[in-house]
Amino acid sequence: MDVDADAATPRGSEREIDKIDRRILRVLQEDGRISNLKLAETVHLSPTAVLERVKRLTRDGYILGYEARLNPEKLGAGLLVFVEVLLDRTVHDVMDTFKAAVQVRTEILEAHLVAGGFDYLLKTRVADMAAYREFIGSVIWTLPGVRETRTYAVMEEVKNSARVPL
Repeated sequence: MDVDADAATPRGSEREIDKIDRRILRVLQEDGRISNLKLAETVHLSPTAVLERVKRLTRDGYILGYEARLNPEKLGAGLLVFVEVLLDRTVHDVMDTFKAAVQVRTEILEAHLVAGGFDYLLKTRVADMAAYREFIGSVIWTLPGVRETRTYAVMEEVKNSARVPL
């Protein structure tokens, strides 16, 4: 049986994570498909203890899910475009309808409400510039409350990571 010498103190219904949990998260960020046995060997715990920790980390919201990283070039979505969106009014009903409309568009990978000179920053992927012209006209400009946009087409992805520093 493994004993956690570093177990953190409980906080509400969830525990704070300790250095072993951080090692587990680090390894899972590197390889989300690692077997439980290999993960256990890597962090020097029994497979049962690691499985329980991963379940707890998932239950407590530290692990949101697992997904494969796909090659957008091979899948016809080679053009990455960031779009600044300025809404005509920043009141809750306009923002809520905008957020709901963005949720259903698969071309919009990320949408962030930001502070500054515009309201939302969208990360989008489409096949090419012709597809983007169609997308901006038929999708972005039809989203509720859009007053102004600025487009930034990516010429080269220098770094692309979703990893959280641990």
